[in-house]
Order: sequence, then structure tokens, then C-alpha cells
Amino acid sequence: MENRAVQPKPAASSFTRFWKDYGWAYLFILIPVLLFVVFTLYPVISAFIMSFQKYNVLKSRWIGLDNYAYMMKDDVFWKSIKNTTVFTLATVPVNIIITFVLAFFIYQMKNTWQTFFKAALYLPAVASGVTISVVWLAIYDPTSGGLLNRFLSIFGVDPVIWLGQSSTAMFSLILMSYLGAHGSGIILYLAAMGGIPKSLYEAADIDHASGWTKFSKITWPLLKPTTLYLTVTGVITSFQVFISVYLMTQGGPNFATTTIAYLIYQTAFQFSNFGLASAQSFVLAAIIIIISVIQFKFFSSDIEY
Repeated sequence: MENRAVQPKPAASSFTRFWKDYGWAYLFILIPVLLFVVFTLYPVISAFIMSFQKYNVLKSRWIGLDNYAYMMKDDVFWKSIKNTTVFTLATVPVNIIITFVLAFFIYQMKNTWQTFFKAALYLPAVASGVTISVVWLAIYDPTSGGLLNRFLSIFGVDPVIWLGQSSTAMFSLILMSYLGAHGSGIILYLAAMGGIPKSLYEAADIDHASGWTKFSKITWPLLKPTTLYLTVTGVITSFQVFISVYLMTQGGPNFATTTIAYLIYQTAFQFSNFGLASAQSFVLAAIIIIISVIQFKFFSSDIEY
């Protein structure tokens, strides 16, 4: 019999080899990707298309840029942008200063006291925004039984309708922000302070550097990344403020506390104009993106890592 040469097996295709090596990895990330596509990407694309329509559940009509044109002429929309900007400028810088000062003093304490204050100050961060708003409604009660009015009565001040006057409603929401949750920022600042090498302070002590010099030349420059992060997230959060407005003022009085997020809610769920609400949402998203890019461009260059 003739000896037949053994035919070599065909080499596995590149796809087969790739699937054998990495297939399980893609299977593991398939579910998160599908969840992102179904619950995030698809709704965003649908909302973008909806912003160019006169939306109706049964049948929608394409109207092009009419929603955006109407929005640009709407006085309430510009009032909401102004209110949101005022709220942001009044709260974000002050809250960062308060957070930093609290973290700086807590960092000087012993570990036991640090743990206590971190836990105590972080508790409001895990509390429901609804719960916090209800508590502040009791504080701002316009009668003499309200906690704030009762305190002011000690000094002979008459009861103030804090949430019912255009002159005090926005201030009341801003004050609520000042005394609100600083816990997350404090934790971040404390972690950043703990990451600063002790050798830098020891070298400064050898050079007889003052406390202010050590703060301005060591502590603050190395905390700038954390400060930038808190600034960016603070601006994003303040531009989306909704719960306190919805529960405490409903945007009043006379649109004095109507923010862009609350206006979007009203337009969509009270007036059932989902196309206009979608347009307002994308304008809000564009504003947040532009502000964030500006912050990173002009402030990150001054950061030392």
C-alpha cells in the first residue's frame, strides 16, 4: 500500500481564535452594554428626535426648529436660566469654601474624632432630598411657630414669609444649600490631604516655613485637582436642582425660583408638551457641557499633580 501523506488540519480562522481567547470577556460586558443602549442611549436619541416634533403619543408631527425658536422667545425660559445661574454662582463657591474649611479642621483632629465628624457630616448626603426639604419646610414655616421665625423673634423680628415672597424665596433655597450636605466633599478633601507626602511638610519645617507658606505652597496646590472636581460636579448638580424647588416653592412666587430643571418638568408633565421639554433638556445639556469644558480648559492647566 502506498503511504499517503497526512494532510495538515486547516488553521483555525482568525475569528475563531479571537472568540476563543476573548469571547467570554465580551459576554461579560454584553449585559451592561445592552442596559446602556436600552435605558440610556436609545432614550437620549429618542428625546433628541422628539425635540424637533410636536409630540403626541398616537401620532407626532415634524416641526423642525419650532420648539427651539419658541424657547428662545419665551421669557419664562430666560427667567429660569437666570435663576439657575444665580443659584449656581451663589452656592457652588461658598459650598466649596465651607467644605474645605470643615475638612481642614477635621484633618487636624485625632483619628477617633475624625471618624465621628466624617460620619456625622456625611449623614445628610445619604438622606433623601424629600426628607431634607420637608425638614426645611418646617424651618421656614411662615407662622411664628416656624423654627427660623421663632429664633428671629428673640431679636424682635416679625415673622417672615420666607418661601412666599419673591425677595426671600431664592435666598431661602440658597441658605438651605449652605447648611446642606457637605459630607461627600469633606471625605474627598480628607483623602486628598492624607495623600500629601509628609516629607514635604518636614522639609518646610526645616526651612522654618510659616503655616501660611505651607498651606499656600504645599497644601492648596496639591488639593487643586480635588477642588476642580468638586467645582465641576457642583456646577452640574446646581444646574439640575429640582427636588427642593418642586417641594418647597413650585417655582414661585412669580417665577422667582423657577429653575431650568423645574421648567422642563412643568413643560413635560404639567403642560404635556414633550417636544418643547426635550428641546429645553438639550439646551440645558449643552450649557452644562460648555461650562464643564471651560472649567477644565482654564483651570486644569493651573493644577499640579
